[in-house]
Amino acid sequence: MLRSKSFVKRTRKGNVVKVVKEHYLRDDISCSSAACSECEQTQPVLSPEPRSTSTIKAHYLIPDTNVFMNQLDIMEHPSIKNVVVLQTVKEELRHLSLPVYNRVTSILADKNKRFYMFANEHHRDTYVEKLKDESPNDRNDRAIRVSTKWYSDHLKRCAPGHPIEAVMLSDDRANREKAAATGIKAISVRDYVKTLQDVPELLDMLSTSNESAKDKDDKIVYDEHLSSPQITNGIKKGTFIQGNLNISQHNILEATIMGNIEGETRTIYIIGRKNMNRSIQGDIVAVQLLPKSEWKKHASVVVEDEEDEEKMQGEEDVEAIKKKDAMDVDSEGEGEPTAKVVGLIRKKWRPYCGYIVKKSVHTKPGSNSAETVVFRPIDRRIPTIRIRTSQAHTLLGNRIVVSIDSWAANNMYPTGHFVKTLGSSGDRETETEVLLLEHDVPYLEFSKRVLEDLPDEGEDWVVTEKHVRDENRRDLRDLNICSIDPPGCTDIDDALHVRELPNGNYEVGVHIADVTYFVKNGQAMDDEAASRGTSVYLVDKRIDMLPGLLGTNLCSLRSNVERLAFSCIWEVNENADIINVDFTKSIIRSKHSFTYEEAQNRIDDDRMQDDITKGIRVMNSMAKKLRQKRLDRGALTLSSPEVRFNLENDSQDPVDVEMKELKETNALVEEFMLLANISVAEKIYSKFPSSALLRKHAAPPISNFDTLRKALSEVGVTLEVDSSKSLADSLDKAVLPEDPYFNKLVRIMTTRCMMQAQYFCSGTESEADFRHYGLASPIYTHFTSPIRRYSDVVVHRLLQACIDSDAVYGQELIDKAKMKDLCDGLNHRHRMAQQAGRSSVELYTNMFFRNKIQVEEGRVVRVLKNGFIVLVPKYGIEGIVYTTKVSGGSSPFVYNEENNSLDAPGDVVIKMFGTVKVEISIEGDENGMRQKMNMKLIEPYVEGVSALPTTAAQKRAIESDRAAKKAKAN
Repeated sequence: MLRSKSFVKRTRKGNVVKVVKEHYLRDDISCSSAACSECEQTQPVLSPEPRSTSTIKAHYLIPDTNVFMNQLDIMEHPSIKNVVVLQTVKEELRHLSLPVYNRVTSILADKNKRFYMFANEHHRDTYVEKLKDESPNDRNDRAIRVSTKWYSDHLKRCAPGHPIEAVMLSDDRANREKAAATGIKAISVRDYVKTLQDVPELLDMLSTSNESAKDKDDKIVYDEHLSSPQITNGIKKGTFIQGNLNISQHNILEATIMGNIEGETRTIYIIGRKNMNRSIQGDIVAVQLLPKSEWKKHASVVVEDEEDEEKMQGEEDVEAIKKKDAMDVDSEGEGEPTAKVVGLIRKKWRPYCGYIVKKSVHTKPGSNSAETVVFRPIDRRIPTIRIRTSQAHTLLGNRIVVSIDSWAANNMYPTGHFVKTLGSSGDRETETEVLLLEHDVPYLEFSKRVLEDLPDEGEDWVVTEKHVRDENRRDLRDLNICSIDPPGCTDIDDALHVRELPNGNYEVGVHIADVTYFVKNGQAMDDEAASRGTSVYLVDKRIDMLPGLLGTNLCSLRSNVERLAFSCIWEVNENADIINVDFTKSIIRSKHSFTYEEAQNRIDDDRMQDDITKGIRVMNSMAKKLRQKRLDRGALTLSSPEVRFNLENDSQDPVDVEMKELKETNALVEEFMLLANISVAEKIYSKFPSSALLRKHAAPPISNFDTLRKALSEVGVTLEVDSSKSLADSLDKAVLPEDPYFNKLVRIMTTRCMMQAQYFCSGTESEADFRHYGLASPIYTHFTSPIRRYSDVVVHRLLQACIDSDAVYGQELIDKAKMKDLCDGLNHRHRMAQQAGRSSVELYTNMFFRNKIQVEEGRVVRVLKNGFIVLVPKYGIEGIVYTTKVSGGSSPFVYNEENNSLDAPGDVVIKMFGTVKVEISIEGDENGMRQKMNMKLIEPYVEGVSALPTTAAQKRAIESDRAAKKAKAN
C-alpha cells in the first residue's frame, strides 16, 4: 500500500513548490513470535513461552521511549527478555540520545535477549497519521498504544494455544490511562519490577526522578542552569566560554577548562562545588568569568577526596574555606582567571565503579529494607552519589557499579541507582575490571561474528605465490630484514632493513604488518577494531584490538616466516638526506627478531661482523644523523618516569619494580618509525587533502610554563619557550653539574606542560595547524602500528589508494565528516588507554608496597599550600607529603607565596627540585575500600611533620646522611 501526502513549501529564492511524500505500508511484516501460526517467518525472535510474573501471565513487553531513556539498565538486565522495540521508539531514541540508541541496537543484536524491532511505521495496521493539532510526542505515544493493541489482538487470534499478553511498559501515567481506556494492559517499570520476585536486585536498579530525589528541607544549594538557547547566545556574544571540565587529581574542588580570553588560550579555574554547579568530570560546560578581583592568586591545596573535605570542617563551611585558600584579593598581580559554570552543554555521565560507605548503612545486618546510602566512586573527581537499595549489607565490601539519574539544584549531591556488582574489594581481577570500566576500555572476548572474519585456514594460513602474482606485491624475502622490540613482544608491527646501493647510497626500508589484507572495510572485525581503537597495555596483560590469531601470529612479523607487509623504502645518502621514497605492498621474511638489548649487544660487540649486524650498525649511524636533524629543527627530547614490574610466575604478584632502561637501539627504531610516519603523512595528504587522517601536537600556551620557569630561575636556569627550538636548546642547557638527575627531572616536568597530541581530519584544520610541536614536523600521522592502533589501519587504506590507481575504496575515506567523527573516537580511546595503563601501574605499585615500609630519596615536583608532591626516581612513583591535612591548620610549615615554597624553623625550605627523603607505605581509608600510597617526610626532619624512622637500618642511614651533610657544611 502507498500513502501519499502533498504540501507546498517556499524555497529560499521565494519560489513555491509542491512536495509529495510517499509512505509505503505492508501487510507482511512479521510479529516474530514463535507461537504465531499466521505470520511467515524463518527465524522468530520472540519465545513461544515467555515468562510470567506473580501477577502477569506469559507476556511480551512493549516499552515506550522514556523507558529506554531512563531505565536502560533494567532493560539490559539478563532477566528481561521477549521485548518488542517499536520502530517509532527506536527512531525517537536516535534523535534523543545516540549513546542510548547504540546500546539498544546492541541489545537487539544479542540473540539471547530476544529483543525484536517491529517496523510499526510501515505496517498497514499499526501506522498512524498525525492528527490536526497533535504534537509529535502525542502522536508517537498513540502509535505505541496502537501497536500494543495490535499485538494483543494478533496473538489472541494467531496463537490460541499460547495465551500470551502484550504489555505496554510506560512511566507516563497519562499514557497508561489512555492505554487502559482502550483495553491495553499497561504498567509502570517500578510496578512491573515488583512482580519479578526472583530478581529483587532490579528494584535497586530503578532510575530515580528529580522529584523523588529532592531534599526534605528544600534548601537551594546550586544556581539553576541556563537554557540551551541562553547558553548558545552567550557563547556567540562572548559572554560565556565553552570547554571540557577537568577536575584536579589533587584537589577535587578545583577544576579547569581551556578557553580564549582576549585572544589568548588560557587555563580557567572553577573553584568550589558552588561554582562547579553540578558539573561532573568530563562534562562540556559553559562558564562565565568572575571579576578579576576573584581570580586565583594562591597555590592550590590538596583535597584528594570527600573524606578530606569533610575533615576540614562541617560541609557548610567547606566552600568558604576553599574560596579563601584559592583566592587572595590582596595579592599582587592579576592572577589566574576563575569562572563559574552557568550551564551544561553536554553531560558525560557514565556508569561509575566504587563502593558503599559503611557508616551510611543504618539498617541491621540481614535487613532487606530499602534505605538511602552513600556511594563513593573510585575516581575521586566524581562526587558522592546517593542511591536507594534494599541490599546494602550484601553490597558492603564489594566493588559495585552505579549510574547517576539526576542532580537537582537543591541537592548537595546527585542521586543514582545500583547497576551491578563486580566483585570483592582488593581482588586483583576485580580491581583490574574496575580500571578497565572506569577508562571505558572494551575488554570482552571477541564475538563469534567477529571471529568468523578470520581466515578459514586459521594458524595454517601461509603466504603463497598467488599473493605476489595477483596483488602486485614486491618480493623482498631475500633482504636481511630484522625486527627490534621489547622483550616478550609477540605483536611485532615493524621490521627494518638496509643495504648499500651501487651508487654508494643506502636503501633503507621500514616494513609494517599488512593488517588491511585480513581486516576489510565493512567486516564485523573492522567495526570491532574501530570501536576498540587501540590495544591497551596493562602491567599483567594486554587487551588486544585484533584477535590473537592476527595480532600475535598471521600479521606479526615474526622471524623465519613469510609475512605480508606494507613497505616504505627510501634511498638515503651518507648524510642521511632522503633522495627519494617509495611505497609498496610486499612479502618479507624477517631473518631475526631482536630485543633492544640483543640488538645493542650486536652493535657493541666488534667480533660480530655478519651482514645483519653490520646493517644494524649502519642504521644506528643513520638514526643518529636523522635524530640530529630533528633536534636542529627544534624537536623536543622529553621524559617521563616509566617503570617495569617483575611478576611472580604463579600468583602474578609484583616481586620487584625498576625504572625502564632505554638503549641506543630504542632510538634507532624510533627514528625510522618517525621518518616513515612523516613520509606517509605527506603522501596521503597529497592525494586526500580534505580527508587524510593526520596527527597534530599543538604548541602549549606560554602560561603553562610560568610556575616551572620561575622555579628554574631561582636555581640559575632560564627556560625559553618562544618556540620548540628555543625550548629544546634551553632544556639542553638545564644542567646542574652537582645534580646528575636534574636535567631529566626538568624534562619530566616540561612534559607536563605540553598539550595532548590528537588525531584530526586534514579538511577540518588549516595547514598551519597540522604541525607537530614536539617532533618539529609540519605534518605527521600514524602508519607503523596497525596491529595495535586503528588509526594506522585507516592510514594504510589511504596509502593504498594513493599508490594503486585501480584501488577500490569506500566513501569513508573521502567523507570529511565521517573521518572527523572517527578521529574524535580514536582520540578518546587513545587517551583512555593511556590512563588505564597508568592506573594499572598504580594498582601494582600499591600491591608491591603493601605490608612494606621503605625510605627513599625523592624530588619535589610541586608545592601546595598544605603539602608537596614528591617523585621517587628509583621507582618512578609520585605521592603527596602533607604538612597538614587542612590548609591553614596547625603546621610548622608556612607557605611562602613569593618563592612558592614551604618554610619551617631551622632554615628548612621545601621548594621545587628540592631533594627529600620520604617513608613510603600503603594505607587504606576508614572503610577499607580505597588504598593509596602514603608518603611521610623523613629528611629534612621537621618536628610535627616528619615521621620517625621505623627500623634500625633506616635510623642508621638517616643519621649517616645527616652527619655527611654536617661535615660538608663545615
